[in-house]
Amino acid sequence: QVQLVESGGGVVQAGGSLRLSCVASRITFSSYTMGWYRQAPGNQRELVATITTGGNTNYADSVKGRFTISRDNAKNTVYLQMNNLTPEDTGVYYCNARGLWGGVNRNYWGQGTQVTVSS
Repeated sequence: QVQLVESGGGVVQAGGSLRLSCVASRITFSSYTMGWYRQAPGNQRELVATITTGGNTNYADSVKGRFTISRDNAKNTVYLQMNNLTPEDTGVYYCNARGLWGGVNRNYWGQGTQVTVSS
């Protein structure tokens, strides 16, 4: 069974930094677009950043210039470096893997890691 396990969340003051990690297992990691999404209380889940198999990145406007997504295919891991955090960044951050495998579109989610930014 595919697993995506996030880590690195926590409580940080505004202006601080956190680095999230997501380790994937039982998938051919290099064949998947990886992404980070977040969900704040009362809000829908929203895109934060994605990185394709070729390393192309995409960011939500709200995090551009502050967050950086990267991947290490040798470690089956995707990272999210978050700098200059604000209270609006608070939420549960989810790792996502999506791709075409065996002729079927695949879409996997982790359990999420909580990020809380205090003012």
